Amino acid sequence: MLVAPRDLGTLFAFGVMLTSSCVEPFEVDSGEFLSALVVDATITDEMGRQSVYLSYTYNFEEEPEGATGALVKVVENGTNEILFTESAPGVFRSQQEFAALPGNSYKLEIVTGDGSSYSSQSNELPQPVELDSVYAARITSNLGEEGIAIFVDSFDATGNAQNFRYEYQETYKIIAPEWNDFDLLSTGVDCGVDVIPKTTQNRICFATNYSNEIILTTTADLNESRVQRFMVRFMDDNNYIISHRYSIEVTQYTQSNDAASYYSSLDQISSSESIFSESQPGFLVGNVVADGDPNEKVLGYFEVSSVSKKRIFFDYEDFYPGADLPDYVNPCLAIAPKLISQGGARCVLSAMVEANQVSYLNVNDDPPFEEGPYLVVPRECGDCTVLGSNTAPEFWTE
Repeated sequence: MLVAPRDLGTLFAFGVMLTSSCVEPFEVDSGEFLSALVVDATITDEMGRQSVYLSYTYNFEEEPEGATGALVKVVENGTNEILFTESAPGVFRSQQEFAALPGNSYKLEIVTGDGSSYSSQSNELPQPVELDSVYAARITSNLGEEGIAIFVDSFDATGNAQNFRYEYQETYKIIAPEWNDFDLLSTGVDCGVDVIPKTTQNRICFATNYSNEIILTTTADLNESRVQRFMVRFMDDNNYIISHRYSIEVTQYTQSNDAASYYSSLDQISSSESIFSESQPGFLVGNVVADGDPNEKVLGYFEVSSVSKKRIFFDYEDFYPGADLPDYVNPCLAIAPKLISQGGARCVLSAMVEANQVSYLNVNDDPPFEEGPYLVVPRECGDCTVLGSNTAPEFWTE
């Protein structure tokens, strides 16, 4: 299992180690927990408010802790200071919109709430490379699974850009399979419920997921800097997110050799084999250091990268014409709970309604003694807002 850059703290919760060109020896006593600042920052050539994410490592049984109260800035060409403001715990956004420019140098500087200062190496923008195409194809995976793959193509005619990292944002339409115009409302009296018309559209929704893996490729061993039919996403043909309409936006980051080496090492360390290996002799080194203590360990990386994005849409019907849709996220089995439990000790159906556990399906005509008067299904089967938003994204097209 791979881990997204913003989950770096998880990887180092117990002082995770790795053998790599980007490591240095570091001894940790058995059972000792390593507390360290985690930096995740990528400045791009896309105009906008750039972001820096700061956190601390944490034990697996703990919640992640954002590095709140820090002072963050990016220094351009050694003189121009671009200030960042904390918009959420550990999330810092530039006060002004800006884009990294070719030939300029950029350095990250951080002062944490306790007064400790950190800084990165100076980085420059790599050669921009356009993402030529993003496309979907029906394939059989290397594991023998049938499904839909998302591929990318790109080409750098100069041959200067050789390292690429990818992220994606996928959005998909959800249609509640057991939706109807009515719902149940607890009356609050004698365990009663009423059937009422719905006042909210909750049949069609849209959900969005973000990539949570490190997706890398390089053309260093090729005759030309051409990325061709590189797979960034695979979904088996029974994945419910492709049941109706699906969209994916892929972002291509062109990386320097140093950034590519770091992310390659991080990719290795985020595999289960590396995390739980008994042989972990080194510490993953990024390009951010503690200014006052060269021995202090700092995790993460400050990257300057050129980006290119493309979005595509497709329907399940495009690849599986006439086929049955994938199984829904829930089998949606109908039940008919009694209004009052055996012996009248507690309310049953109204309690489920108040807890938002079920959606109304139909009247249960002539129910047997052990059943109640209404058929219901798990809530997500009749209410898609359990899984997504009932408002279509601005970019959505049919």
